[in-house]
Formats: sequence, structure tokens, C-alpha cells
Amino acid sequence: MDMFGMKSSKKSATLLLTAVMSLSLFGCSTGNTTTGNAAQPAGEGNAAAAAEAEAPNKAAGGKLVLYSAGPQKLADNIVNGFTAKTGIEVEMFQGTTGKILARMEAEKANPVADVVILASLPSAQALKADGLTLPYPEAANADKLNKEWSDADGNYFSSSASALGIVYNSKLVTTPPTSWAELATSAWKDKVNIPDPTLSGSALDFITGYLSANGEKGWDLLNAYKANGVAMAGANQEALDPVITGAKSIVAAGVDYMAYSAKTKGEPLDIVYPEEGTVISPRPAAILKSSPNVENAKAFIDYLLSDEAQKLVTDAYLIPGREDIEATNRANVKDIPQLKVDWNWMSEHGDETAARFSETFK
Repeated sequence: MDMFGMKSSKKSATLLLTAVMSLSLFGCSTGNTTTGNAAQPAGEGNAAAAAEAEAPNKAAGGKLVLYSAGPQKLADNIVNGFTAKTGIEVEMFQGTTGKILARMEAEKANPVADVVILASLPSAQALKADGLTLPYPEAANADKLNKEWSDADGNYFSSSASALGIVYNSKLVTTPPTSWAELATSAWKDKVNIPDPTLSGSALDFITGYLSANGEKGWDLLNAYKANGVAMAGANQEALDPVITGAKSIVAAGVDYMAYSAKTKGEPLDIVYPEEGTVISPRPAAILKSSPNVENAKAFIDYLLSDEAQKLVTDAYLIPGREDIEATNRANVKDIPQLKVDWNWMSEHGDETAARFSETFK
């Protein structure tokens, strides 16, 4: 019997449950399919030359099918840079992690994608456990990645990450809370949103991470949130929008890169990383074993880990996946207090946690 007194679910169920519960809504962006063009990539001078050396043109021409979660602009920039460098055209489907897993489930009899980029490490762990990934241990710069975020055998590579924090409206909140527990007090009654973990991979990472660090007593905080009027409000953007407009004051487990980006654009937002620690949610990329364009997929992973692409990552206010690179426009890993999470436990208990959370907050 595990720490919750429940039998562990089979990892493959992660795909099925997320697919069923995610069909109706996109998260950070509206899912769509686009084709990459040969626009000039970001980066110039020495940086571009270095990127050229470390991301060689392995396969001139052809195509690649990419399923990508996360910021639309970042995905577009990476696709454009890759196409400019290799001549490989990219067909991209953009959506949340849940939407991508749903699409993969629907296509399992006739797989289409070559590479997936997800916003949840346990989801990539589940793909590996189910034998759906193609190892690429010789990927360029893989040795420079954060080893806790990527697979030692090359089944997935976390090229970026985001941290979950308390995102608040700076016009409404003059003294922001500094701990997760503070959001359950009367000062914040009915003023807080939290993303739906069945729609947001990063929200599920936070909730399972918090529980893996605190055990069953972690549910005491989540139940207190519900009693204090914390509202489960769709995926990340849906939870954030009411805070931008002032209808709500705070997003608990808000995605930090979205807050940094919106603040730069003049929105009244800021973020606090609670003193007891939070979860940094890696964003893994994987080549699928069913890929019909394996060499192109490998070339894409090489580009994703290049200096050029990592610069695009930091420009999008995300944490770079490579440990030899730091962002200058946001907090880096060393600046963020972290919970002691168990990623294996999180992967095994994602389904039951999402179901229990949804039942609590519905």
C-alpha cells in the first residue's frame, strides 16, 4: 500500500485519462496546425556560428511533424530557426500537454508525429515507460542538460522549464502572500484561482509535487483552499486572465513565464515563489518510436539543444534546459526555493491525483 493507501495505476493510464479529460479545452494557447517557413532564425554573429557547429544539417529537406505544448511564439521561432538551418519543413500542432496526449491517443492506430514537446515531465516518463519513445543518447549538447529533468538514456530532453508560483495583480495586492498556506486564510477568501490539473500539465506537476513532498497531509492544504473559495479555473491562461482584469487577485500555481511575459507587456502582474518551496516543471521533448522521419527528428532535437534555440527559450522568459546557460530576464533555478519532489511518485500517481482534485474542486 502506498502513501495514500491506494494501488498505483499503470503508467499508460496517464495517456488515457488525460486524453479523456482534455478534449474540450486548450490551455496556454489555442491548438492549431501550422507549417514552418524559412524565416531567418534569431541569433547572429558568433552565437549563430556556434549554433551552426553544434546543430549540423543532418538531413537536408524533407519534413517533420511536431506536437508542441507551450508558448506559441516560442514554438514558431524554434520551427522557423530549424527550417532556416536545415531546409526541413515542419508541420506543427500546438496545444496543451493534455490536448497533445489526447491527439496521440486518437492517432495510436496510425501515428503521425515525429517529435513531441510536453509541459510535464511525468507525461514524458509515461511515454518512455510505455515504450513509445526512440532513444537518442548522442544528441548534441545532451550532456549539458539538467540531469534531473532529462532521461539518461536519451528518451526525452528537457530543453526548458518553468516554475510555479503565486502570481498576483499588483494593483490589487500590495503585500503579496509569501507561503502556500497563506492563500487559505480569510484575507484571500474567494480571491484566488488555481489551474485545472486535468488541463494543465504544469498544474498537475505542482499538485503531485506538493503531495510527494508532504504526503497525505498535503491534501489538508488543498481542502483548505476549496473551503476558502479557491476556484479551479481552466488551464493556465484561463486561470490567469481574471487576475489580469482584476476579477480575481491571485493565481495559485501560476506559470511564471506567463507572468514575466505579461508584466513586460505592461500588465499589472508580479510573482512570488513561496518560501517553503515550489515545483520547477521541466518541458521535455521526445522522438517517438513510430516517427517516419527519424533523421529529421534527431536533427530537430540537436537544434532544440543548441545555443541558438536556448537563446529563444530565454527570450520567452523560460528557464533554459542547459545548465551552462542562464536567463537574464527572470529568476534562475538557483534563485527559486524548491520542494523535495519525487518525480517517479508523481508519474505513478498523476491519474488518481487529478481525479481526486477535480472531484474536490468541482
